[in-house]
Amino acid sequence: MRRLLPALLWIAFVLAAVGCKPQKITLEPSARTFTPDSYPRVWDAWTREEESFAWKELAHEIFVSATFESWEFRWAYVVRYAHDYSLPPEARDEMLDASLASSRREHRFFVTLSGLDFRESNLANRASAWRVILVDPEGNQTSPILMERVRRPTAVDRVYFPQVSPFRQTFRLTFPAVEADGRPTIPDGAEFVVLRFTGARGRADLRWELRPSGDG
Repeated sequence: MRRLLPALLWIAFVLAAVGCKPQKITLEPSARTFTPDSYPRVWDAWTREEESFAWKELAHEIFVSATFESWEFRWAYVVRYAHDYSLPPEARDEMLDASLASSRREHRFFVTLSGLDFRESNLANRASAWRVILVDPEGNQTSPILMERVRRPTAVDRVYFPQVSPFRQTFRLTFPAVEADGRPTIPDGAEFVVLRFTGARGRADLRWELRPSGDG
């Protein structure tokens, strides 16, 4: 029995790890049916976090969390926001149309990050230790067209993005949906996309597994 116990514990660990594996999600721009209570589930489905640890300093080189503000995420966000602020239907629909139209032009991420040095961890600073790129399955890289530091997260930011913390800096990163040469930054049928934070201090890859359009 004593020999069996470690094996059983290992099996339980593996099963738990499999159960925690992020689900595949879709970028398909189709209609969604959400209630205000759907938001936490959708936020979780589109949020990833990763860390790189420096053993020499016994500290995180980088600890980063990002929410991909996809078509689906934006729909759930607007439904929740409209409910919380009692928006009339016409205002809610206007907000939703504008947000979904934006998602066709750009890929936006809400990011919180901490690192060994506060100044180096400011992605919007030229002295940042980190280069941020969006990487497709073929290895094509896309640089952000906007990296905005959110100096004072609002109540909405803190409630709708639980990763916001006084111990992390907050950013909004925007990538073009289509490059100047016509190449989609996330190709149709892509099986995954990676948001990479890389530099001399280390690397952290946040990966979203994607489900092809029309695949139940």
